[in-house]
Amino acid sequence: MATAKHHSSPCFLFLFSLILFQFHLGKCDLQPNYYSQSCPQAEAIIKREVTNLYYKHGNTAVSWVRNLFHDCMVKSCDASLLLETVNGITSEKTSGRSFGMRNFKYVQTIKAALELECPLQVSCADIVALSARDGIVMLGGPLIEMKTGRRDSRESHATVVEDSIPNHNDSISLVLSRFQSIGLDVEGVVALLGAHSVGRVHCVNLVHRLYPTVDPTLDPNYAEYLKGRCPTPTPDPKAVFYARNDRETPMILDNMYYKNLLGHKGLLIVDAQLVSDPTTAPFVQKFADDNDYFFEQFTKAVLLLSENNPLTGDQGEIRKDCRYVNSI
Repeated sequence: MATAKHHSSPCFLFLFSLILFQFHLGKCDLQPNYYSQSCPQAEAIIKREVTNLYYKHGNTAVSWVRNLFHDCMVKSCDASLLLETVNGITSEKTSGRSFGMRNFKYVQTIKAALELECPLQVSCADIVALSARDGIVMLGGPLIEMKTGRRDSRESHATVVEDSIPNHNDSISLVLSRFQSIGLDVEGVVALLGAHSVGRVHCVNLVHRLYPTVDPTLDPNYAEYLKGRCPTPTPDPKAVFYARNDRETPMILDNMYYKNLLGHKGLLIVDAQLVSDPTTAPFVQKFADDNDYFFEQFTKAVLLLSENNPLTGDQGEIRKDCRYVNSI
């Protein structure tokens, strides 16, 4: 008698695939237009508020970009960065890595506008991501289509901030390893650091390259300019002593940053190392030669950063106030 063979029927395979598909959907991964039903105007409201704030306080656009970096590099894109020190929570903003960060109060401006339209629907984590997206456009950079659906952390990750965010004095190999831990390759790291095209650096983070002797890798004329901006080796951290990242186009996100690096006009040690290290130098040259190519790679890097280990589905919460976890 012939032995019976057990084949998986097409119906069984279809049902099995459907179960897997539904399981995958249950994870609620990030997706385009996540708020199309729950808050259809969400992205338009964020864009409106970012634009209004930019015309009142232009430096907010730079703050939104930095917020994305500081939030997403530390464990997850979950708005843990925004939590204040209260009720047993220690804010990530207390870390030395957060020195010079500002404009957090305007995150609340954006959140308030969203709460007025659709209460407890839009996460602070998505505000961090989308405000960075719209801030980049205000700074002349590319429009980056981001997915949404992030949820907010109920805890701070203050204890791991310094293990996650590289210091401007770290070696380039350590900087690369930090970024590679979230999936960025060398070219992506060099592209992401192009955000240094905008904003400014406090003299506290510069004077070690100027005093007691000038760092020989700095262009001499540029070093004199920096000493004019930072006239003392012991600047007051609370005083407004700073130098622009890019003197030529200080509030435009472009490839001038890389041209400056080739001219030995990088502000931070990490900037200078990009052009001196053989693994990163070729990408500095490529970006300096082609702004469109820089934008392409910058877009890829920002997207990857913005999707680092988000909380989704029923993880975390949607905070009512971005500064505090919701009361139980």
